[in-house]
Amino acid sequence: MKHVYNLDSIVQMKKEHPCKKSPYFKVIRMGADIKIECQGCGAIIMMTRSEFEKKLKKVIEE
Repeated sequence: MKHVYNLDSIVQMKKEHPCKKSPYFKVIRMGADIKIECQGCGAIIMMTRSEFEKKLKKVIEE
């Protein structure tokens, strides 16, 4: 199944961020790499698009 996400989408990954404050992330940069921000602590994580799509569980809000 292909997930549809855009800039500023709220997504849920297969694993939570270690801070355990929120299971959701906000997409803040898109390109060959994708940058997401933890909605609990504000930590920023950067990964390749293919890695992001493997780890993506579902899109909460587009």
